Amino acid sequence: MQSVTEIAREIVAREGGYVNDPDDPGGATKYGVTLATLQRLGLDLTRDGKVTLADVQALSRDQAVEIFVEHYFNRPGISGLPAMLQASVFDMYVNAGANAVRILQRLLVEMGLSLAVDGQIGPETRAVAAQAAEMAPQFLADAYGIARRNYYYSLADARPASRKYARRRDGGKGGWIIRAESFISPKYHLTEAEHRERTAAWG
Repeated sequence: MQSVTEIAREIVAREGGYVNDPDDPGGATKYGVTLATLQRLGLDLTRDGKVTLADVQALSRDQAVEIFVEHYFNRPGISGLPAMLQASVFDMYVNAGANAVRILQRLLVEMGLSLAVDGQIGPETRAVAAQAAEMAPQFLADAYGIARRNYYYSLADARPASRKYARRRDGGKGGWIIRAESFISPKYHLTEAEHRERTAAWG
């Protein structure tokens, strides 16, 4: 089983280097760490008395890994979830914050379990997730990955500027979908035809 640090290094590799895409609501990022995150944590990496884009650009891979492990795994309490879910929820938390937990909570509710959808991993969510893992040990991780994929598609449905993250210019699967499917068993991956059908309404 991978360590949390190894998973974080894979996330950093997936996120890539410095990007400042005007269509990305998160703004400027490097290795998946946003300017807002550095400001929230008060990380003045350039030591000039303020946290700006220069600090995002100065961020190292190792610093990004440390931020993810501490603030996106340890503090949200992802270690309290069943082991089969931890890597995918961690990856999604880096990408979507507390929505990663809400996606899981909604999935658990859809499975007929009862809990609040609040984006927090508290005792109730830990207990219900453990119950779900016992109910469907072979399917829970895939079900969460599919729920992630659906979330990405729904974001792109609602926000045309985000569609380029879900669908490439040639119509193939975009980064969001590939990212979600990296945590889904191949037998549950959408075919290219299914993906194109799902995104056909986008024009």
